[in-house]
This record gives sequence, C-alpha cells and structure tokens, in this order.
Amino acid sequence: MLSPTGGTPQAPTRVLVIDDEPQIVRALVINLKARRYEVDAAHDGATALRLAAARHPDVVVLDLGLPDMDGVEVIRGLRGWTRVPILVLSARHSSDEKVEALDAGADDYVTKPFGMDELLARLRAAVRRAEPVPADGDDVIVETEQFTVDLAAKKVNRAGKDVRLTPTEWHLLEVLVRNTGRLVGQKQLLQEVWGPSYGTETNYLRVYMAQLRRKLEADPSHPRHFITEPGMGYRFEK
Repeated sequence: MLSPTGGTPQAPTRVLVIDDEPQIVRALVINLKARRYEVDAAHDGATALRLAAARHPDVVVLDLGLPDMDGVEVIRGLRGWTRVPILVLSARHSSDEKVEALDAGADDYVTKPFGMDELLARLRAAVRRAEPVPADGDDVIVETEQFTVDLAAKKVNRAGKDVRLTPTEWHLLEVLVRNTGRLVGQKQLLQEVWGPSYGTETNYLRVYMAQLRRKLEADPSHPRHFITEPGMGYRFEK
C-alpha cells in the first residue's frame, strides 16, 4: 500500500481486538481484514496485555467485560507504557462506567449493540488522532508560568520534564492553545478532537479537561489556565 503522497509504502494498520464473545471477534476480524487491517485477537485481559507488548498495535478495540479482569484494568495496564488509541466496546451503558473507562485512558466508547460502519468510522478517527501532523508554518511555543507547549514538536514541558500526554489529550490541548484567550464551544471541541460525528458527548470533555488539569495545573481544583465556561465550552489562558 502506497502512502498518500505516493512514495514509500505504508505499513498496514494493526488492530488488537479484545473480546470474549467469539461471534463479535469473528465479525470484527472479517470486517477489518476486508479493509486491509492487520488483526490480532485476545479473549482475556492477560493475553491482551501480552499481545500488545509483543505486537505493538496501532489501535486497540476493547470489551470491558472480560473473564479474568475488568477492561478498565487492561486500559490502565496499557497506559502504563503506551499511548496507543483505545476504543472501548461495551454493553455497559451508564455514564459513570463510561467516565471510568475514559478516565483510565480510553479514547472513545461505543455501546453494544453497535453498527459496524459506526465502529469502523470511530476506529479510523482514533487512528488519525494518533498520526503526526505536518508542521503548517505558523507553529509556536506557548509559555505559561507552569508549563511550555511546543506545537511543532508536539511536546509539553513542566518543571524541566516532558509531560506524557495521550494523543487525545494532546489534540484537546492543541485546539485550546491555538485559540488562546478565546472560548471554544463544546461542539467545536468535540468535532475537532474526536471527529464530525461528535457533538453531544460532553462527558468526554469533562474527563479529558480534568486529566489536562491534573497534569499541567499547579492547583487542578482551581485552574488558572484551563477555564470552564459552564454550559458553553472551555478557554485556555496563559
């Protein structure tokens, strides 16, 4: 497969599917392979963590109800060493359970039963968020009293140390920093970070803003830089 620029061949995207329901695994494997993805599958958490370490997938599709451990534990295990996008696939519908998965480091959440087209669209969006973005010529370094954001290098430094951000955390930070001092509406943030089919998942924003504040604010409970405008959106202030 050639790259979009037409030169160097591009490696296929590798997906790790983690689910204990054989029919769902089979359907996902067939549909993903038909679209030229490479697929590994695991039916429990321990196997999934071993496979992830051995195969280094580009994206993970994870069911929360596994036989040996809760899927949230798998998310935490992965987040200990990798920023790979994690798409949760679960029959759990409650807001609290979605927030727990997102808070552990998941990037998106799809409830069962699901449409294959929607799942594949969300998977593509998750992979795109993890891809490096070419410099656009106006990249800048933004400095605050607490931390420095280098938009070109996609790095954040606090107290002389690099801060590890997931691709989703970085995209949210980048949109806010590029709009310093301006209110960015909830729908705009969701669509710019997660994709055009998003607009109502405001719990995603609450979770990820809390994560950015924990990593970058001196006092996360009284944020100085990441300001909430209730019911409207968020604003970044230097």
